[in-house]
Amino acid sequence: MSGHSKWHNIQKTKGAADAKRAQAFTKIAREMIVAVKEGGSGDPNNNSRLAAVIAKAKAANMPNDNIKRTIEKALGSASGDNFESVTYEGYGPAGVAVIVEAMTDNRNRTASEVRHHFDKYGGNMGATGCVSWSFARKGVIIIDNEDGDLDEDTVLTDALDAGAEDIVTDDAVFEVYTTVEDFNSVTEALEKKKYKFLSAQLEMVPSNYIKLTDPDHIKDMEKLIEHMEDNDDVQNVWHNWEQE
Repeated sequence: MSGHSKWHNIQKTKGAADAKRAQAFTKIAREMIVAVKEGGSGDPNNNSRLAAVIAKAKAANMPNDNIKRTIEKALGSASGDNFESVTYEGYGPAGVAVIVEAMTDNRNRTASEVRHHFDKYGGNMGATGCVSWSFARKGVIIIDNEDGDLDEDTVLTDALDAGAEDIVTDDAVFEVYTTVEDFNSVTEALEKKKYKFLSAQLEMVPSNYIKLTDPDHIKDMEKLIEHMEDNDDVQNVWHNWEQE
């Protein structure tokens, strides 16, 4: 598993999310509301999807009061916003595989906007399944080690004891991979060990990566990701572009 490439693929998008924290919190809140409604419970112990979203929210530094209010809003709303999860697949410049996960109350609007971004920046939207076969859904926990204070052997032992499937080390982070089923329990175990997460969520991890060398392709790919993520309906953008 090319974990090193995986982390570098999301560094720029994480920076963008930090710069637009309010938008990021809004998207997480929407995901949380859907998780409560579809899971039928506001208790993360009885709603694994909600537990996963809460882990994502905490890693994004969403205040606990915000999390609590969002869950209460979902529980107190009989109808509320009728959002549904939709996934789009396609190709970016030079055949980069792209998966766009959205939550929308208007499928036609979202599909049109996503298709527009693909077309404008050298790609095209494809049929369902055209690229997802080359990705696997995994739990991905990024542990901060920018200061270099963490002992590698200790982190590896703690992660494996918690049930992690794979661990990749980098200069500034440890990338912990889990199965979807084990994500919540591993996250909880590592939280109890007081590790600081830069990210913790279920992701689509590619089995292979594509390097772009043409400056125009690189520029278009950056713009494609940027505009997709700026769309209010888009929750996540996954791709197999290996950034330097």
